Amino acid sequence: MVLFPFADYWWFYFGFTSFVLILLALDLGVFHKKAHEVTFKESTIWTAVWISLALIFNYLFYQYAKWRFSTDPKYLSIPDFDPDQQAKAKALEFLTGFVIEKSLAIDNIFIFAVVFGYFAIPKMYQHRVLFWGILGALAFRALFVAMGSVLMQYEGIVLFFGVVLILTGIKMFFAGTEQKNLDQSIIVRSLKKVFRIHPEIVGDKFFHKINGLIYVTPLFLALVFLEFTDIIFAIDSVPAIFAITKEPLIVFTSNIFAILGLRSMYFLLAGVMDKFIYIKYGLAAVLVFVGSKMVYLNQAFGGKFPIGWSLGIIVTLIGLSIVASIFLKNDKK
Repeated sequence: MVLFPFADYWWFYFGFTSFVLILLALDLGVFHKKAHEVTFKESTIWTAVWISLALIFNYLFYQYAKWRFSTDPKYLSIPDFDPDQQAKAKALEFLTGFVIEKSLAIDNIFIFAVVFGYFAIPKMYQHRVLFWGILGALAFRALFVAMGSVLMQYEGIVLFFGVVLILTGIKMFFAGTEQKNLDQSIIVRSLKKVFRIHPEIVGDKFFHKINGLIYVTPLFLALVFLEFTDIIFAIDSVPAIFAITKEPLIVFTSNIFAILGLRSMYFLLAGVMDKFIYIKYGLAAVLVFVGSKMVYLNQAFGGKFPIGWSLGIIVTLIGLSIVASIFLKNDKK
């Protein structure tokens, strides 16, 4: 049963989206108005800010859910309905979804590094590319969540995406940690055929006009590439959160908060990503786990695998991959 249907909570979606747009406007228009290289200290502060905002939102969401469940006869008429326990369960679903999306976003961060290196984007302009990239990602994720909220009502679709997640996790596990050459990417080849390309960076411009002709700069190519890759990643990440909760509102908000912190997390980890050589195996295990929930585990546990167990398993898998990256690499030295 969906406790937060869109028809009743459209105002919440509108208010939340407006709040996010205000935050993004402040980010680009005030805090990052002038292009500069994001320092480790700055990225650490912003990472803490975005995570804190997500946790504050989660607490306020819990309080609102508890109040609503305690005062609405529609919920109180449900047999054995405990308002406080239901509110805690929904808050835990948000937290688990946030952790899943944050974990899977690590794969995005590796892609960021490869793309910026390939297109030779200076560090001082990387935040601008990521800002517009994240803005586009928010729109695509909203579309995916809306589609998922409809499609995930059908058991056959749930099983299909569960199998997709399992196969993706297995493929990621055996793919190892080697980086691909972007020259072989169909996205890069297509971009070079479609657009008139200026070979050099022109400040922070995405477009450059020469003799009346519009050229796209490497910043624009990097932006388009990142948008395409995010759509591909969304095919995994959005169904993964639907494996945790059937509430579109929770899927949407947890997804958005995780994406908002992607830029700062990239700049925070940019210098140490090469140290986490086994993180992909942890992410692969997470995908297999959430896919298994959709295919079998939820049904085996009476319709829903315990949310607390899910959070613990996901955190453990990612944590073990990080620990293995630190100690096993040190052992090799």
